[in-house]
Amino acid sequence: MAMKSRASTSFVMFDVVYEDGTRSSNRKVSASVLAGLDGDEPARGVVEAQDREIAAASGRPRSDVKSITRSPIKLANDDAGSDRKMRGGKR
Repeated sequence: MAMKSRASTSFVMFDVVYEDGTRSSNRKVSASVLAGLDGDEPARGVVEAQDREIAAASGRPRSDVKSITRSPIKLANDDAGSDRKMRGGKR
């Protein structure tokens, strides 16, 4: 039996602040969209398109995007496993 291969797609996470003051964290944008000379600006269009799709499905439109910034990078902690064992968590 052959295994299906997954398409390897990398994403960049963005935090969004809307005009009404609401926030949305860790919004996924394909890294391939950000490969051009425009830097992170294309991410705004992707997030706005995602918001339109969500609004169409839910019937509740989102406020306009005020700002968009890359989410802080979370680094893997090599000691997390041993720390979890000390707390009695799963291995």
